[in-house]
Amino acid sequence: MTGELGTTNLLLGIMAAVSVLEALVIIGAGIAAFMVYKKATALVDKGMVLATGIEARQVAPAMMRVNAILDDVKDVTAKVKSETERVDNAIHSTIDRIDDTADRVRTNVRAKTNALVALVRGARMAVESALRTEVRT
Repeated sequence: MTGELGTTNLLLGIMAAVSVLEALVIIGAGIAAFMVYKKATALVDKGMVLATGIEARQVAPAMMRVNAILDDVKDVTAKVKSETERVDNAIHSTIDRIDDTADRVRTNVRAKTNALVALVRGARMAVESALRTEVRT
């Protein structure tokens, strides 16, 4: 049995050594993963700083120009709107004046032509009555 215990102890020793080696490999892998994580985090931070710098140098001035253009467009739009309202009011007042003038012209023409129409109707009636009396006689 002593031979068997020696073999068993040897196998147990090998297994213990392998377990220690596995633990060391796992610890080493953990340390390596932590180092990779730290480097990746540093790289992301560096990228954020770079992106912030690019934004400050290029995007911010472009946004200022875009905002200035939009302000100009807003001013032009407001001016066009006010001018459009002014022209619309002018057109409506002109149309109202034209309608009023047409009514006055129509009234004046009727007033002046009523006498002429009455004269023509009277002359027609006189001619008709004269013709009727001549035919009857």
